[in-house]
Amino acid sequence: MNTIDRRVFLKLAGAAGLSSLPISMPMLAHAAAGANLEKARAQGTAVFYANITAVNPIMDAFKADTGVTGQYTRTSSSKFIPTILTEFNAGKLLADAIQAPLPMLELLKEHGVLAPYRSPAASGYPDWATKDDAITLFGIEYVSYLYNTDHVKTADAPTHYEDLADPKWHNQIVMADPATHASTISWLVGLKEQVFKSEDDWMQFLKALAANKPMFVASFGPTPAPIESGEKLIGISMPKYIITKKPAPLAWGPQGGQPLLGTARAIGITSKAPHPDAARAFIDYWLSKKAMELLANDVGEYVLAPGVFPPIPGIDKVQVKPLRDLSDEDIQKWGREFSKIFRGK
Repeated sequence: MNTIDRRVFLKLAGAAGLSSLPISMPMLAHAAAGANLEKARAQGTAVFYANITAVNPIMDAFKADTGVTGQYTRTSSSKFIPTILTEFNAGKLLADAIQAPLPMLELLKEHGVLAPYRSPAASGYPDWATKDDAITLFGIEYVSYLYNTDHVKTADAPTHYEDLADPKWHNQIVMADPATHASTISWLVGLKEQVFKSEDDWMQFLKALAANKPMFVASFGPTPAPIESGEKLIGISMPKYIITKKPAPLAWGPQGGQPLLGTARAIGITSKAPHPDAARAFIDYWLSKKAMELLANDVGEYVLAPGVFPPIPGIDKVQVKPLRDLSDEDIQKWGREFSKIFRGK
């Protein structure tokens, strides 16, 4: 999923005829800790809008453990904000709970779509994940690189980001297009800000990576296939594919002490939830260790619940950090710059 600044979504909202929606004042009230499960059961259903995939195991477990039905609707990133704001403005928003990358939920909060709720299930999460009164961060869509273990021995595999610039990987790398893919643009800028010692070192890395002539695809989704087949040996991609593509011959890096970077995932309840107690019960369950274990084990997601990691060897030893949200102008600026570096135009 792309890292998209709230101004991008303001444009999308305007295209949907929603630019006149009032911006609400920050909500100061805090909901009571924990959901009333008896009331939640009486309401029967928690409707969940999200752009995350493969969450059916959580929905099934939620119903089995609480007696409340979770109704999941997936909406693509490009349609997410216009859909929700259109329904909300018409007084017809069906969602009780909403999940999306952090910038999307921040914009929805500004428009009054989200209600304050601090779930007791988030106890033990990092302080930075729970500082907002209406938005809780529960994971990071982490990015690094994968390699084919059938064709690359562990001793020969890259151990640092800088190793991707080694000429021995010429014509052997696949990545999402750094000129157009916002998440890749944000990730590359994140390397400059959080990994490389200087901008000069970072720029030398980019030019050397470009000289290796990587194959470009539209997004992260298509990156594992060429690595699985052996067409390419390395992909700038997401370690979660080691789980979702199992038993494909995939391993991840860097495992030399450098952090993994990615977009923060967030969740909240709606201010006019049709089933408010069921909404709070759903948030409590979603943030619970059991649900986060399902997300980590079944989908390979990196979650923020304490002590929960995807079953990927070594992933519990690495630091995973959220990327800074880039503005629309920054995404466009760096996209043009990366087009010059990687495409020569």
